[in-house]
Amino acid sequence: MKVPSTLRFWTKMKRISEDYQSRLPDNTALKQQQLPAYRLQLSATGVLSGFFAAGAFCLGMGIILILSAKSIKEIEVKYTKICANCAELREDATNFDKECTCSIPFYLSETMKGNVYMYYKLYGFYQNLYQYILSRSNSQLLGTDLKDVGNCAPFSNSHDGTPIAPCGAIANSIFNDTIILSYNLNSSIPIEVPMLKSKITWWTDKYVKFQNPSSINLSSAFAGTTKPPYWSKPVYELDEEDPGNNGFLNDDFIVWMRTAAFPTFKKLYRRLNRIQYFIEGLPAGNYSFNITYNFPVTRFKGEKSVVLSTLTWSGGSSLFLGLAYTVTGAVTWLAAFSMMAIHLMLKKKKMLFIQD
Repeated sequence: MKVPSTLRFWTKMKRISEDYQSRLPDNTALKQQQLPAYRLQLSATGVLSGFFAAGAFCLGMGIILILSAKSIKEIEVKYTKICANCAELREDATNFDKECTCSIPFYLSETMKGNVYMYYKLYGFYQNLYQYILSRSNSQLLGTDLKDVGNCAPFSNSHDGTPIAPCGAIANSIFNDTIILSYNLNSSIPIEVPMLKSKITWWTDKYVKFQNPSSINLSSAFAGTTKPPYWSKPVYELDEEDPGNNGFLNDDFIVWMRTAAFPTFKKLYRRLNRIQYFIEGLPAGNYSFNITYNFPVTRFKGEKSVVLSTLTWSGGSSLFLGLAYTVTGAVTWLAAFSMMAIHLMLKKKKMLFIQD
């Protein structure tokens, strides 16, 4: 009785072994992980050289970026307090139909050569609030469905239920001051500085994210919708002279719809048209900003300003990138010197140990 039982046991064990062998990977160099591999052998000299090279690169780039940012000419004129009468008028919503203008003279001491850009700057305006950012309709802005206002509350429909286009809090709060720059030619004759309001948006915004409804007549395309509550005119009348800058394709509208990350921000408003007296840029002299004041800011203790600035190959006047490179390079060099000191100390101790 014991012999058959033993045979059955070994037969079962043989089957288990065969089954196990069948599941093993093939006996090849690849599947058995026996391929030749390169094992990196880092020497102290190589590591220190890499650290010093990286530190030198970062320090060099940082210095170049800082000098580039410092070469930018920029002038900022705050006008909230200067236009205090207009600011007070705009705090009362019943005065929405009353126009208020103010003129702010200033002197440009140096010529701003090359391309000059005009920005409006807001202080204390939080475009980064989560509910504010979501308050828009992307399908509506693409011109595919003007009635899609589901995410735009409380600026989705008018009091009679008509869908708002463009809907949402972002569109409703668009910056609507009008800023005109004047140059006092020969200190007596004021002339308007020619400014361009086109090509101030990101290419992807203008040609991908925003599109007008397909229709020959833009006003008929927006039939059945109404303007946002704080707008003085409907979206299809933003620029009737230029069809390519009207409706959802309006550059000022697109620039505003790209929300800012911080409560203090500036957005591109105009760029200098380099013709006549301004071929080389903005000459030194007396200027003035003629502002039609519409956008209220004093209620949330904010401020507004106009910025004139040149640009360089590295961008605007922000020193952040240059300082980031400089600090990174300095820290890298500090780490390199520390490692070199430790390496020399250990090497010296090793030599003393061998001599002993």
